[in-house]
Parts: sequence; structure tokens; C-alpha cells
Amino acid sequence: MRSKFNYLFAGVAALTFSFGVDTSQHVQAQTKKETAAPSYKLSNFSKVDIKKFPKNSKGAYVIFDGKSTEGWRGYNKDHIPAKWGIEDGTLKFTAKPKGNEKAEGGDLIFAHDFKNFELEFEWKISHAGNSGTFFLAKEVEGQPIYISSPEYQLLDNDNHPDAKQGVDGNRKSASLYDMIPAKPQNGKPAGEWNLAKIVVNKGKVTHYQNGVKVVEYDLWTPQWIALLQSSKFSEAKWPLAYELLSQVGGKSKSGVIGFQDHGDDVWLKNITVKVL
Repeated sequence: MRSKFNYLFAGVAALTFSFGVDTSQHVQAQTKKETAAPSYKLSNFSKVDIKKFPKNSKGAYVIFDGKSTEGWRGYNKDHIPAKWGIEDGTLKFTAKPKGNEKAEGGDLIFAHDFKNFELEFEWKISHAGNSGTFFLAKEVEGQPIYISSPEYQLLDNDNHPDAKQGVDGNRKSASLYDMIPAKPQNGKPAGEWNLAKIVVNKGKVTHYQNGVKVVEYDLWTPQWIALLQSSKFSEAKWPLAYELLSQVGGKSKSGVIGFQDHGDDVWLKNITVKVL
């Protein structure tokens, strides 16, 4: 009896130990699966050769001259959405085109990857309008442009509700959207032209509005990660956005420039990029 009991005890112990190992491995696998970075796929649309575009007297490439949309296309598209077009020498997004209520919309990009550069343009917005400028963006299949790009806000500060949301005005014009407010806030009212400038140089980004430096930050730093974690793009709130924005520009540290379809009329002109 004693011998049989010993054999029985040894078998149970071995079985228990075996289950213990399997359970532990299962938990580890589950934990690894839950903490893995979200998967995504980059689109493979064509790009343009920036050297084919003329330069102005400042040495900047003119990527919109008021006459041609060469080099432009929709984000994740091979064509320009119908709501974008040229009007009186401006690149305009029309929210409700007359006679074409079902016109295609979407964000617009200039199809070239820029790394270190100075982007300048003029913009004006409709009453209570909202739009934005993106840079170092990647075209991610099935995802919006702002999932991988910082945003220079374009806004009617006086009438759009976003101006009162966020923290300390960090959704007003020229702000790093939802992260750093533009100070001083010198945006002009709806219907008036603003001058915007974005400088990206080896990770340092500076926003200018109407000739004044209003925002400055450094990408790929602990400070940048802290900004993301305190925004709507935090790891907890939006894991894929956090994954992409924490390494803006990807391995090449470069990406496309884009303008947002936020459902409001917006006008753009004199768009130039100086490569640094």
C-alpha cells in the first residue's frame, strides 16, 4: 500500500508540475501578445522628384504657384479629390461644391518625402472653420494622416469650438495640435490671410505665425514622448498613433506634407519648401 501511494503521489506531482509549466507559458504568451505594438502597413503610392520644381529667389522650391497642382494628390490616393482645386490662384478645399454635393473629399498631400526643411504658405479659413497642416507624415493604409504626423493647427480662433477645448489654447491656430499652444496667439480672424512657417531641422521643430515664433519642440526625445502621453495620442488612448508618432518620420525621419479636409472651406497660396 505504501509503495502504491508513493507512486500515486509522484504521478500527481508530476502532472501538477506539467500543468504549471504550460499555464506559465500561456500567460507569458498572452502578455506578450497584449503588449505587442499594433500592426500597420504603409501604402506604396508614387512620389515626385522635387528637383523638377522651380525655386524662388530664396532658394525654396515652389510646390504651388497658383496655376498647377502638379505633385499633389489625395492622402492614400492616386488622384486629387474633387473638393480640392484651384480658385483665383489659391489651392482651395470646398466643403460643399455647388452642383456636386457628393464630391469626393479627403486630405491632400504633396507627394515627396521631406526631411529637414522650411515650409512656408499663406492660409485663410472660413467662418468657424478648422483645418491643419501635416509634415513628416507616412501614408498608412486605412488610417488618417494625423496618426503619424504632428499637426500645425489652422483655425478660426474666434468661432470654432476647438479654440476653447484642449489645454491652455493648444488647439488654436499655429499650435502643435493638442500638445503645445502657440504663444503669443496672433492668428488673424476668419477670411483674413495668415502667414505660416514650419521649420524642421534635425528633430527641432519651430512654428511661426505671421512672422513670429510661437512654438518650439524637439522630436524623438523624452520630452516629445511626455507630450504624446499627455495628449489624445497617448499609448493608453490610441496605441497605434502613439507607436507612429513616437518615431515620427520612421527610419528615414522624413515624410510628406499635407493639408486637412476637416469639412470647412480653406484657402492656401504661395506654398514653398526650402530643403535644409
